[in-house]
Amino acid sequence: MFIKFSTCFILFITSLSFSQGYEITGVLNDENNVPIAFANVVLVEKQSDKPLQGSTTDENGVFVIDNIKTGSYQIKISFLGYKSFTEDLLIKNNTDLGTIILETSSEILDDVTVVAKRPTVKRQVDRLIFNVENSTLSNDNLLGVLKHTPGVLVHDGAISIKQATPIIYINDKRVYLSQSEVLQLLEATSANDVKSIEVITNPPAKYDAEGGAVINIVTTKNVISGYRGSVFGDYKQGFEYPKFSAGTSHFFKTKKLNTYINYSISPRKDYRNLRDDVNFIENDKIVSIWNTDYNRTRESANQNINAHIDYALSNKSEIGFSTSMLLAPRNGVRTDVNSLTAIYDANKTLDSTFNTINKSVDEIYNLAFTLDYAYKIGDKGERISSNVHHTNYDFSIFQDVNTNYNFPDGSLIRNNHFQTFSRQRIKLYTGQIDYELPNKFGDQFEAGLKYARIDSQSRLKQHLVNETQPLVALDNYDTFNYSEDNYAGYVSVSEDWENWSLKLGIRGEYTNLKGNSLSTGLINEQAYFKLFPSLYILHKLNDINQLYVNYKRSIYRPKYNELNPFEFFLNDNTISSGNPNLLPQIDDQVILGYTFDESYTFEIYYRYEDNVNIEFIYQDNENRLIRQNYTNIDYGVSYGLDFTTYKTITKHWNLYILSSYFYNENNYFTKENELLQNDKWTFYGQIINYFSFLKDKSLTTDLSFIYISSYIDGPREISARAGLDFSVRKSFWENRASLSLGVSDVFNTQNFTTDTRYLDQDIASKSTMENRLFTVGFNYKFGNFRLKTNEKSIDTQERERLSHRD
Repeated sequence: MFIKFSTCFILFITSLSFSQGYEITGVLNDENNVPIAFANVVLVEKQSDKPLQGSTTDENGVFVIDNIKTGSYQIKISFLGYKSFTEDLLIKNNTDLGTIILETSSEILDDVTVVAKRPTVKRQVDRLIFNVENSTLSNDNLLGVLKHTPGVLVHDGAISIKQATPIIYINDKRVYLSQSEVLQLLEATSANDVKSIEVITNPPAKYDAEGGAVINIVTTKNVISGYRGSVFGDYKQGFEYPKFSAGTSHFFKTKKLNTYINYSISPRKDYRNLRDDVNFIENDKIVSIWNTDYNRTRESANQNINAHIDYALSNKSEIGFSTSMLLAPRNGVRTDVNSLTAIYDANKTLDSTFNTINKSVDEIYNLAFTLDYAYKIGDKGERISSNVHHTNYDFSIFQDVNTNYNFPDGSLIRNNHFQTFSRQRIKLYTGQIDYELPNKFGDQFEAGLKYARIDSQSRLKQHLVNETQPLVALDNYDTFNYSEDNYAGYVSVSEDWENWSLKLGIRGEYTNLKGNSLSTGLINEQAYFKLFPSLYILHKLNDINQLYVNYKRSIYRPKYNELNPFEFFLNDNTISSGNPNLLPQIDDQVILGYTFDESYTFEIYYRYEDNVNIEFIYQDNENRLIRQNYTNIDYGVSYGLDFTTYKTITKHWNLYILSSYFYNENNYFTKENELLQNDKWTFYGQIINYFSFLKDKSLTTDLSFIYISSYIDGPREISARAGLDFSVRKSFWENRASLSLGVSDVFNTQNFTTDTRYLDQDIASKSTMENRLFTVGFNYKFGNFRLKTNEKSIDTQERERLSHRD
């Protein structure tokens, strides 16, 4: 592998020295030395003013025009919002124009009227780019935009790409929150300043090996100095409780200073009902039947603060500081669970009942800080950057569980009462350095190094309670200490020809970890080195046909709480515990795709998952317990065919279709060490209709339908579901304000059932949630609202593992 990689690298470097005729090169920056991408560069004949050749600047502002004969010419450069640049040239040899600065033209910007347009889709060698800037979707929130993004599925409180959970990035900086917190953050963040959504199914070597697909949210950048702000919010009403979200964003830019701050809060109350039916089996016969009705109400009020400040030290160097904070104080987060279990014998005669009241409060403080520095080497886009990062994460939960056991006539048998307090504190430190070397043909070499240190401490106390005071049981106390060092390095090269694009890379990571459970004496030490290759090939068959293939290996490391072996009692009969011997999951995925007319995409994919890490729920028939354990199942296989299209039907009607037909297979060992297999073919499809009205398209309507057939997750099978959503949005005051109304899951058909049946396991569950919601939203922009944002986040992969029980 190393020899092949070295050969490709040598060929790449060698190719840089070949060209034909004379050429003109240069770099285009704004007045703050920020590269201007996609500007028009045209070479004209000086005497006739006839255009001869043209080009556009790349993302680093670099442009090149080649195969030029000796003669007198004029070069013209233009970009919206800037004064045009013109210069006479006498070409006798290769000409480097150096760095060209375009001056802003505020008068031109003030005269521009932006009319909403439809989003567009563009395929690059390693990703799909969904451009939403100035489209009707830009008035939505970020979660709403993701629901419409090709290849992305949002349902049942989760985001998925090809049946896997993606990692969310903002401007190539990772967002490190749990799934539920990510959804609330995206829902409470306006999409006004989103330029595009990048869907990277197989991320290249520059990205962390941890995790699978990546969704990168790219925001637009400031082009002129001044101030801009916005406020936004929405109200949702379910059949039980209301939910709110509100926030504000502010941007300010001077010649050298660029600042951004965003604050949002999401006070909400959620209801969920679960009905569990468990048949306890001995000697292939049902000996006891438990029917449980759970009613859960959860209140929360997460607050998110994101801020960034950039300062240009010179025309070549810049320093920045950013912070991302999640605040959920104890007085705003509480969960109430009331469950009633009826126990029947084999003849379905009521034996007894027990009623459990579980009240809990929790608290989260997730504080992240990043300091970064970037330096441009020369004027060709060569760049070196570095950053240091620190995260301080503190999560605690207190629960009070009181259970009354009763005879069939309702008289008391006994009472069990216990309390639990747990706390997890994590400190994360990382340092990273990256090097980029583009050349004048748009090819690029990248390399980088990273180090991460994690220290985690989890404490848990469980008290049995009598009439007067808690009694500490020594076997119900534990401290779990965990430390991890990770060293990573990567190299990546890419090259473009007339009809071909190639990108390949390799990333190596060495991990050294130690977990220590003080109460059990269990010590787990692991050290391993893994290589993660990636390959991308794109071939343009002609102007409307593209064929591509890509491959990536990735890793899923266990979250810290999943390694803790201590038994956490959710109630008297349901126990959750981690597994200190969990191994990392390794995935290999290959995708073959074909795109027609930039509108229709077909993809065949295959994924092999080794040591799949899942939460395994099983019944302990002997002790009449339900256990939730994290474990590695043997392996999993998934393959299928995906189809997406984003197409204009008429002037006022656009259509988006996403469909997937796939096979999923999980091979797992039972507690008796017997290898079993669960497999199933599944289909899911989503159709979204976008309708626009009025001349300026300021009135829009979306109508979407989603269907998912039954699918498997380890030994479980989840039932089919469907849902219809409807929304209407009106913009006012030259797009400064918007008001939206909508209903999600109109017919309340998104609830589902779960079944686990094999050998002596027989568990069935039915989930009912507040899926049908009536929504009202608003957005208002003030100040110089044509300014663009420079929002940034942080980039440390380990924060994804700062997980807690949702």
